[in-house]
Amino acid sequence: MTQLFPRLASPTSRLAVRIDGASWSYDALTAATHAHVTKLEEAGIVRGDRVGVFAASSLSTVAAILGNLSRGAVTVGLSPKLGPRELIHILSDASPKLVFADSDHQVPDTPTGLPLLRERYEGLQVDPCSIPIPVDGDAALVLYTSGTTGAPKGVVITRRNIAENLDALSATWAWTESDTVVHALPLIHVHGLVLGLFGSLRVGGALHHVSRFSPGAMAEALTDPSRRGSTVLFAVPTMYHRLAEAAETDARIATALSEPRLLISGSAGLPLREHERIRAITGRGVHERYGLTETLINCAVPAAAPPMPGYVGSPLPGVELRLVDEQRNAIDANDDSTIGEVAVRSTSVFAGYLNQPDATRAVLDEDGWFYTGDLATRTTTGAIRILGRRSTDLIKTGGYRVGAGEIEACLLEHPACAEVAVVGMPDDDLGQRIVAFVVLRDGQPDDTAPLMDHASTQLSRHKQPREVRFVDELPRNAMGKVQKKRLLPSP
Repeated sequence: MTQLFPRLASPTSRLAVRIDGASWSYDALTAATHAHVTKLEEAGIVRGDRVGVFAASSLSTVAAILGNLSRGAVTVGLSPKLGPRELIHILSDASPKLVFADSDHQVPDTPTGLPLLRERYEGLQVDPCSIPIPVDGDAALVLYTSGTTGAPKGVVITRRNIAENLDALSATWAWTESDTVVHALPLIHVHGLVLGLFGSLRVGGALHHVSRFSPGAMAEALTDPSRRGSTVLFAVPTMYHRLAEAAETDARIATALSEPRLLISGSAGLPLREHERIRAITGRGVHERYGLTETLINCAVPAAAPPMPGYVGSPLPGVELRLVDEQRNAIDANDDSTIGEVAVRSTSVFAGYLNQPDATRAVLDEDGWFYTGDLATRTTTGAIRILGRRSTDLIKTGGYRVGAGEIEACLLEHPACAEVAVVGMPDDDLGQRIVAFVVLRDGQPDDTAPLMDHASTQLSRHKQPREVRFVDELPRNAMGKVQKKRLLPSP
């Protein structure tokens, strides 16, 4: 397809986007998008300029992002929840010429004095029009990393990156125009924006976005009586956990969770216990996928295959993947035991970090291989099992290399454990000591012995936690990923 979103080039009255109770057809979406393009023209925005967008959950936000693409401007994603320090860093680094915000939504002040365009495009009386957005190598997005290893970096993603990745996913998941994607993910990250919004528009289907996650709100969206065709649910593990908790006591939510033809989980590994709970509730499993902001999606379990709890499937069509050692030499192992760092090469790999050529060269070599920093094993069939981040999840203890993810999966099998994060703490004798931070299920006593006993029967001695610490909650970012560096002692 030469157009990124073919149905925007030839719009119809078919539903395109619903956010809570408001919706736009493709006709209405193109009209609102054109209205934003006109605002950009009036502001002097030309091809290649960067435009910040506070990604509130609204139809106007969608029109602004698509209008930027149509104009050739590059969208710099801004979370409405950004604090002043991080906002100043992103705006100073990206230097957008304009910042957009839906006039109905509260957003932080732009402390750098940049012009702020406050508009609301719902209800416009504008004729539908064609919105051509060609697939080319031009930048489409600058999405900032979470900044867990320093100041957030701007990831430059091109239109071709997006198109190639979505086409591979649509083939893998049998994703067509008859599907409506339901999700409550922020329109600021790959999962919610690129997969959820752009993916739905690329296949010509629809997106039903829930602005504020709750099991009840998701159930309502999943059983929307006006929907035609099939439904696909995108969610992260924390959401599936909460949906399962609610569905076990609420038949309405259990019924709704059984509606989608495909349940997709990403952003972090879905624990085996949640796989089992969802299957018990719905009669079907959850398909996992694996990707990063810099690479988009690398692996996914196909819709035609059964779910693979604990695995993210094989590489997508067009994605080369290998495991490498600490010197970045390829590891020729398919034993599901040998741990290596994941390196990928594909047309979906980003164009680089904005203004940071050294940081780009540190992770992207001259042959196009991107070194993810993620640890994994590989089976004889090529399925990948992600074990965590090399920086926080590879624990070197007593001369052994241990993946934190395997220990976490073991502890989550114990009925007392609701959530867990395993880290390596400095230890004079072992090098690193395995410590598990555990959130207990309601009503469970804070007794470490049952968890330690369980680990001792399931794991080799060198993989067993030396210490269990109980916490009320684990530190997480906006996407629900555990931020393990906040559990480690300050250097």
